[in-house]
Amino acid sequence: MPLILGTNSIKETGFNVANSLRFNRGSSDSLERTPSSASNRKTFTFSGWFKLANLASSQSDYYQIFGGTVGGGNEGVFISDADDIYIFLGGEFHTDRKFRDPNAWYHVVFAVDTTQSTDTNRVKLYINGVQETSFSSTGYPNQNHDTAVNNTTKQNIGERQNDDYFDGYMAEVVLIDGQQLTPTSFGEFDEDSGIWKPIDVSGLTFGTNGFYLDFKDSSALGNDVAGSNNFTVNNLTSIDQSTDTCTNNGSVWNSIAGTQIPTLSEGNLKAVRSSGSWTTAYTTIAAARGKWYCEIKWVSGSEVTVGFLNNKAYQTDYDLNDLVADPGGDGYAVAVYKNGALYENGSNTGTGYGTYASGNTIMLAMDLDNYKLYTGQGGTWGNSANPASGTGGISIPSAQQGDFFHFAVSCHSSGTSTISANFGSPAYSESGGETDGDGYGNFANSVPSGYFCLNSKNLAEYG
Repeated sequence: MPLILGTNSIKETGFNVANSLRFNRGSSDSLERTPSSASNRKTFTFSGWFKLANLASSQSDYYQIFGGTVGGGNEGVFISDADDIYIFLGGEFHTDRKFRDPNAWYHVVFAVDTTQSTDTNRVKLYINGVQETSFSSTGYPNQNHDTAVNNTTKQNIGERQNDDYFDGYMAEVVLIDGQQLTPTSFGEFDEDSGIWKPIDVSGLTFGTNGFYLDFKDSSALGNDVAGSNNFTVNNLTSIDQSTDTCTNNGSVWNSIAGTQIPTLSEGNLKAVRSSGSWTTAYTTIAAARGKWYCEIKWVSGSEVTVGFLNNKAYQTDYDLNDLVADPGGDGYAVAVYKNGALYENGSNTGTGYGTYASGNTIMLAMDLDNYKLYTGQGGTWGNSANPASGTGGISIPSAQQGDFFHFAVSCHSSGTSTISANFGSPAYSESGGETDGDGYGNFANSVPSGYFCLNSKNLAEYG
């Protein structure tokens, strides 16, 4: 089924989504609204785009996407602890399919009309434009069942009864009150790529308790741009507004890259190691050509290492420091230590590549057209390098030229090491305001000329 992926995306769409909202489960982030009057509780359509961060199977219970309060729980649509999509609406549904890709944007349409005489027409679920028909369990509501949606009880986005918090990103969140619609009201298949993509929904009829949340106003993240059904914001701030969207998928750290990864949060941008030895995170998106830039903010702790690895290295180990010693087979890994020492595939091959310490913002750049890698700090590149002119830097061996490469970072428990990545839309306040040549990103340091954020639109043009 076509998904919006980091490495298989389209450069342009007829409609571009500017912003998403980043939900962090550990911070109990959510949106809520209690309607002043009930409307159509039998017929409605919910539509939303979501990108998962940490998966539900690594947490307890469920990730709520949307629902209305009823009794001790909610009626709505969730990601379950088994990574399927789960619906509770007077009965339970579980999809056979699992949703486990932290690099993919998914579109969910949850269309309900309990007045239908045929039970299978009362609840319909569509993922990326295609109706789900295979369920491990089904429990259709009774005919004319009054749901909790559009009732005068709390309507929740991102949490269920102060629990079951969502973890990841949401965009283009819509409720249509009084109509059971199909996905073509919200999206279309791109005629060239076949990828399911969003369309402009502003012309729809939203109904009494319907809403459209586009998350464009960072000072009012619960703003309903279709009317006045605004949501109360819980534990979300302007920093949680993101430019990682369903029309421009941004890179994050990969949360399913084995067992030796740090604890990830804040949309898989923050990495923490509080116990044990070294762990490594690498990006969900890799590139084989083009020029790419990112920054790593070393927040706390005493042991952090930055670097790069090709797509073959992590088949044998997930610790960047171990990979540098033995990347295995055709693997290739590079680590620059805090003292500026460079290690490549088991050897110390140089010094002077830029020292860095807690509190610093570290710069990383990959030139995969000329096969050079760069690190630096505070606007100064190590080894007297200049990525824009191609001087200095770390040369990728000929055997690995043309491979796909990731940005990577390792954290040790010493001092509870914490880093936060900036691939263009950081989960921390950044006042630098520096962008790439296409206007993407918000960086502390100037982006070298010709280098770009690692996102799907840039990949489509330069990768």
